[in-house]
Amino acid sequence: MKLRMHAMAAAIALIGTSAAWAGEPEAKKWVDSEFQPSSLSKDQQMAEMKWFIDAAAKLKAKGVNEISVVSETITTHEYESKTLAKAFAEITGIKVNHDLIQEGDVVEKLQTSMQSGKSIYDGWISDSDLIGTHYRYGAILPLSDYMAGAGKEWTNPNLDLKDFIGTKFTTAPDGKLYQLPDQQFANVYWFRADWFARQDLKDKFKAKYGYELGVPTNWSAYEDIADFFSNDVKELDGKKVYGHMDYGKKDPSLGWRFTDAWLSMAGAADKGLPNGMPVDEWGIRVADDKCTPVGASVSRGGATNSPAAVYALTKYVDWMKKYAPQQAMGMTFSESGPVPAQGQIAQQIFWYTAF
Repeated sequence: MKLRMHAMAAAIALIGTSAAWAGEPEAKKWVDSEFQPSSLSKDQQMAEMKWFIDAAAKLKAKGVNEISVVSETITTHEYESKTLAKAFAEITGIKVNHDLIQEGDVVEKLQTSMQSGKSIYDGWISDSDLIGTHYRYGAILPLSDYMAGAGKEWTNPNLDLKDFIGTKFTTAPDGKLYQLPDQQFANVYWFRADWFARQDLKDKFKAKYGYELGVPTNWSAYEDIADFFSNDVKELDGKKVYGHMDYGKKDPSLGWRFTDAWLSMAGAADKGLPNGMPVDEWGIRVADDKCTPVGASVSRGGATNSPAAVYALTKYVDWMKKYAPQQAMGMTFSESGPVPAQGQIAQQIFWYTAF
């Protein structure tokens, strides 16, 4: 039995609570009160809602009155579970149980389901890092197959896959789409534009470093700015300021924090072996056209211990000790995220989305 990523009318609106009534009045209420602003007109939105209502009626006639889905506990999915869930149920009359659990638990439950051949959920919202697992194990029904075949009747005809950012990360080497991007971590440089625009600070910075205070284009400039705010400016509006923010507590998130972004930001990557497959930090070698990994070795080209990687790790530690609040070393990813919003951080080179 294959696990199915059920693409109920788009594969992303799987969220829920129960509702005694469902229909166009309920849809209009949500379109007017919650689903704004929109790139669609309200008439276009209502036409789309009508499709959801009609599709749900057919499903309920087949005995489908409830759907279960699971995701990790991040704010995006909390909104889906608490707000969009209620909307989906009121508009369609189909109850959707959206469980929020820790990321590791999602992976563990998915693995158990794959091994047993029995799934306790109809839909899974999981990390796209699992695309290789889905592709090689053959336990997940590709969404593109489902939407073109058995699920065509239940796939929103207005669904435009080009609207989604990041589908290349959820498309396997066979060219099939296994997942739809639901939320993403956008790695951004964050800074206090108001501080960077202050003429007194701009003058002081240029006098010391010889160039304009602005968004840095390399790591050296970032370090200059961090040092400037931490050791020259020191205090603004009666508060101590810091030129940098990060987190350093032992936590699973440090794994992807480094191998997903930090090392490659410093240039730690590899163009690939003669077969053209990138080996990146770990020197991973693949054996066939299914990208089956058969080994990993730094000596084969992996850049984990390369000069760029050493530089990146050194700067990570040095910057946090010199320019970040002392408590940053004892914070996790989730704990450190909201700190810049408290108003004492001048910039942060590595900031995921907006907390």
